[in-house]
Amino acid sequence: MRGFDPRRLVLARQVAGMSRGDLARVADISTATLARWETSARSPQIDVLAKVAQALDVQIADLVSVPERDRFPGDWRILVGLTQPELGKRAGVSTAMVGAIERGEARLADEVATRLCSVLGISTDELRAAHKRARDREPGTPA
Repeated sequence: MRGFDPRRLVLARQVAGMSRGDLARVADISTATLARWETSARSPQIDVLAKVAQALDVQIADLVSVPERDRFPGDWRILVGLTQPELGKRAGVSTAMVGAIERGEARLADEVATRLCSVLGISTDELRAAHKRARDREPGTPA
């Protein structure tokens, strides 16, 4: 996951006064999963990270940071804690289309942009700029 910072997670957990075991129990995830995230052995899935953020009473943006000027469409989705299928369902757009837009492989139609932005809580200008960055990124660069 772009922008995930394990140090921020550890700090948020410590500020909350929780051990790994406490947080894993409250968030209903395994201690091993949490340990892998905190040691950078694995990157979290957004739906699971959203449960952890809720348990810590923090925003996902407190754990994941990608400067706005560098964000791709998928980064905006991550910041609201949604998977591609969840975003697609809420916006009335297929999961395949969400993925293609996030990778910059599909054209961003006005109606689709409006639907996605209403769920993401951003302007169409922000989404269009992120989509352009995804389309213009160097080959091999993950979106």
